[in-house]
Amino acid sequence: MKAPVSWIHELLGSSLPADLSTEELTARLTALGLKLEAIETSGAGIEGPLVIGQVLTMEPEPQKNGKTINWCTVDVGDANGSGEPQGIVCGAHNFRPGDKVVVVLPGGVLPGNFQISERKTYGHLSAGMICSARELGLGDDHDGIIVLPADAGEPGDDVREVLGLGQEVIEFEINPDRAYALSLRGVAREAALGFDLPFTDPGLRDLPAADDAAWPVDVQDSEGCPVFAARLVSGFDATAPTPDWMRTRLEQCGMRSISLAVDITNYVMLELGMPIHGYDADKVSGGLVVRRATAGEKLTTLDGTDRSLDAGPEGDLVIADESGPIGLAGVMGGASTEISETTTRVLVEAAHWNATAMFRTGKRHKISSEAGKRNERGTDPLLPGVSADRVVELLVELGGATAEPGFTLVGTPPAPATITAPVSQAAALSGIDVSADDTVRHLRAVGCDVSVDGDTLTAVVPTWRPDVTDPYDLVEEVVRIVGYDQVPSVLPRRATGRGLTREQRLRRRIGRTLAGAGLTEVVSFPFVGEATFDQLGLDADDPLRRTVGLANPISSEEPSYTTTALPGLLKAAARNVGRGAPGVALFETMTVAFPAEGAAPIYGVDRRPTDAELDTLLAAIPVQPLHLAVVLAGERERPGWWGQGTQAGWQDALAVVRRLGDELGVHIDLANSTRAPWHPGRCAVVSVDGEEIGHAGELHPAVCKAFGLPERSAALELELDALMRLAPDRPLAPQFSAFPVAKEDVALVVDAEVPVAAVEEALREGAGDLLESVRLFDLYTGDQVGAGRKSLAFALRFRAPDRTLAEGEATAAREAAVARAAELTGAVQR
Repeated sequence: MKAPVSWIHELLGSSLPADLSTEELTARLTALGLKLEAIETSGAGIEGPLVIGQVLTMEPEPQKNGKTINWCTVDVGDANGSGEPQGIVCGAHNFRPGDKVVVVLPGGVLPGNFQISERKTYGHLSAGMICSARELGLGDDHDGIIVLPADAGEPGDDVREVLGLGQEVIEFEINPDRAYALSLRGVAREAALGFDLPFTDPGLRDLPAADDAAWPVDVQDSEGCPVFAARLVSGFDATAPTPDWMRTRLEQCGMRSISLAVDITNYVMLELGMPIHGYDADKVSGGLVVRRATAGEKLTTLDGTDRSLDAGPEGDLVIADESGPIGLAGVMGGASTEISETTTRVLVEAAHWNATAMFRTGKRHKISSEAGKRNERGTDPLLPGVSADRVVELLVELGGATAEPGFTLVGTPPAPATITAPVSQAAALSGIDVSADDTVRHLRAVGCDVSVDGDTLTAVVPTWRPDVTDPYDLVEEVVRIVGYDQVPSVLPRRATGRGLTREQRLRRRIGRTLAGAGLTEVVSFPFVGEATFDQLGLDADDPLRRTVGLANPISSEEPSYTTTALPGLLKAAARNVGRGAPGVALFETMTVAFPAEGAAPIYGVDRRPTDAELDTLLAAIPVQPLHLAVVLAGERERPGWWGQGTQAGWQDALAVVRRLGDELGVHIDLANSTRAPWHPGRCAVVSVDGEEIGHAGELHPAVCKAFGLPERSAALELELDALMRLAPDRPLAPQFSAFPVAKEDVALVVDAEVPVAAVEEALREGAGDLLESVRLFDLYTGDQVGAGRKSLAFALRFRAPDRTLAEGEATAAREAAVARAAELTGAVQR
């Protein structure tokens, strides 16, 4: 929002201190919540003589390049030091002898450090320049030069004041909940609030009695349009020029001057904050109807775009006549009723629209307009009649129109919010020593109608503040006026307890373990779409496809919160491989989300929810477990003079899982499984104490291709919450014995379908406490063991913690292990 400082002063009746600098003004407004973006000065960069000139003669001279220039003599008074007319070449044609123009004389400098000097051009010695708006940095119009009004001044007079040069314009960043500040009315009110000055609201006007006689209006959707006002003027001169002061202010606010009628509606919108639309009344067929669009309706909007309208109870709100829609309500008017140079009767419309409906329509049609920006944030419901009356006043004053009798006002403004709160609440919550009297005074300055009963105040919120809805908003209003810098600093108490929580300790241990294994942590966006699930090869009915949708997604292609931690990690790995990395080893911890049944109710914030309400809220919150994902792709070990390198594969993913188990003191069980996106024959389900916590293995070739990863890339995904829950609080430290180890090897033949893990587990169970470790060091299939069979060779290590093993103890333990393996898996010693 751009606000000329002169306009702010005008609305405050020059009550601001005369010596108040713009920097001081913006500092106070920023403290109140209107964040300063920039301070601009119109005409910055203009130096030297810039004067009023009166054109005496102009002689058109066609040139060989097909262009016609004008050789002009211009009276610049005594500004040139001689009093003689100045000879100037000008390529514009929108002026004639007798017109007053803006002239920069030799020695002057225009924006962009454009030096002006006498120079020979088109066969003449041109001494100066007749200026356009763009050359002065006042706008984008470069087609014609600026023609001043006849009473602008005398030739040779400095023209800076006439053009409003040197005026400062403040650009603010306005938060979405402060829609009232998208107007000079709102900015000036804040300035008065910040400096404790009186403020005369320009939105207070005496209006004619509403008689619905201006134009027939039928509001069929009162929820979408609570208030609709209409006025009519006739005898309007559509060719009348926009006065310089209005055009200057529009340009200072970042808007282009279009025509008098349009400029007036834009000016009033900037002044009061209420968007207004004008129709050529002779192009409107019958009465106006405010309704939702119906199926198949179309509209050509003012930007020339043909739009298919969205029907239904939450579809586009339109303004229609007997011919159909003539405008997208509150967003953009239709081309069929546009005001033109032949317009003589103007129908003025101003309405208070439902903010949500405005936002949906603007987003649906991808329209971003100044009117839509204000309507979708919420406008003052008391302003439609005021704004329409103000527009009529300016159409009469500047366009020679006549205000027709009749004032149509349909609907009733929504009742303002009434909030009850303790008088001491602002002081109690902020820690600022603000008295009850000051609290009431500040709220009244904001515009609230406040009454006090004992220790309780009741505030009726002003209609222009729809963002103030609960007692804590009142606290914010008081605190921002007193000053956030007055909130005392209080050091937090020393934390009780013993430092990090159990979960924090475990997460740090997991992170250190993975980093020690050569993995790098990354953070990715947790958003997915159906295309991502297709890339993962998930079936149509896979539970992972049931996601939590986002109300306002960053991308329409990824509109949901992810149910798996792999997509972002796979994309990150592919991006690195695609940029030349020979191999990647990445991990990420993130929450995923699974939808809950039902929607969460919305309770007020003026009290603590009941236990039953809390249970209802918690039941509606999506389940959000913490997941760990790892991706290994490309080279796992680099080749070199030391030997051949190795490519990452399924065995590396399983090794990471086992390493995590060892670090956390958890026994990991691995079993063959089938689960997308892993390769059907190279996927393991990961379990702890019989509880499934994830999968690991080689990715399916189609998945590698879809994401752009090397073949045989590996991945794992674990439910980290479950893993940490199953882990002991503090894993036992490894036990070391000073006594010698006894080594025994054993080769067992089993059916090919028997998992190695099952055989290993049986050996551990049978060997007893003396077994220190068991390791598979060979796997053989072939004629010597028979078809459908395999030979597994294990190295067993036995050791006692307190003594040297006696002769035969290791052998007995080995035989017991083999016997248990034979019992549980059918193993036969080879």
